[in-house]
Amino acid sequence: MRYVSMTSHNIGMNLATEQYLMNDKDFGNEPLVLFYYEEPCIIVGRNQNTQEEINQDYVKEHNIRVTRRLSGGGAVYQDMGNLCFSFVVPSDSEEFGDFKSFTQPIVDVLHKMGATSAEVSGRNDILVDGKKFSGNAMYSRNGKTFSHGTLMLNVDLSVVADALHVTKDKIESKGIKSVRSRVTNLRPYLAKEYQNIDVPTFRDDLIKGLFHVDSLDEIKDKQYVVTPEDQKEIDKIYEQYYNNWDWVYGKNPEFTTKRRKHFDMGTIDARIDVKDGVIENIKFFGDFFGPKDVTELADKLKGVKYDHDAIKKVLEDAGTQQYITGIPTDEIADLLA
Repeated sequence: MRYVSMTSHNIGMNLATEQYLMNDKDFGNEPLVLFYYEEPCIIVGRNQNTQEEINQDYVKEHNIRVTRRLSGGGAVYQDMGNLCFSFVVPSDSEEFGDFKSFTQPIVDVLHKMGATSAEVSGRNDILVDGKKFSGNAMYSRNGKTFSHGTLMLNVDLSVVADALHVTKDKIESKGIKSVRSRVTNLRPYLAKEYQNIDVPTFRDDLIKGLFHVDSLDEIKDKQYVVTPEDQKEIDKIYEQYYNNWDWVYGKNPEFTTKRRKHFDMGTIDARIDVKDGVIENIKFFGDFFGPKDVTELADKLKGVKYDHDAIKKVLEDAGTQQYITGIPTDEIADLLA
């Protein structure tokens, strides 16, 4: 395994670096682990409607950067008290959606740092004392998969509920009263010697734990440093995606029908434009995961009769698990019509 400690605190630049290292650099079959942290920002999932996920006035007033990532899942708030990690591996080495394979090594190190109650839970969370301090998302392309996640060490939790719009159905499905009651910072659960640890030191200690060494000097040959040539390509990706209004917000058409439901494996929010009994346009939003782009599934439904059986047939032929993993096809069909 090799590792990268990013120096940028711009979430868009860090996501562009992650994308470049996954898609354009060849590390053979050697896994890669990346670490980065950034100034206040919100990152929405690939399939989410950005305008409906954030409190736009609050975000603007507090100068919070907003961007969209390649992977699915829900929106997250981050600041300089949060550490991000990302594992990049060959796709055939892990099953898509198997977050535990990626997150368990991190949890094992946290146990050694004193957070003995930390555990992988649900579809993509890591909890400590039953509260969430880490969310994870996954993306697969061209024979590689990355799974990236957050580690809330000392995040300003007072901002989370104000900056994000968390829908009522999702809150109720978790059996909780508020966003604040569900998330926590990790630092209070670490051993006494880590109670005042900062993010850079936390990152370095995690790296040492993952590589089973006492000093980073022992694994100098395992660190990959982004070159000036790399940075030129990363800058292009940054402008194409993460600093691009169309990518982050998108131009969303008006729809005649909205069908939304929260499932155990994510929320599906379908906007459907029906004309003369036929689906003229459809767009899927939500925090679900899937190895393939859900717009491909939407394209297959265009021109189909707005009828349960007709929709179900298309969904079955398309193989919905490639686009929306973990939610049965018949339940998706029931939602849409």
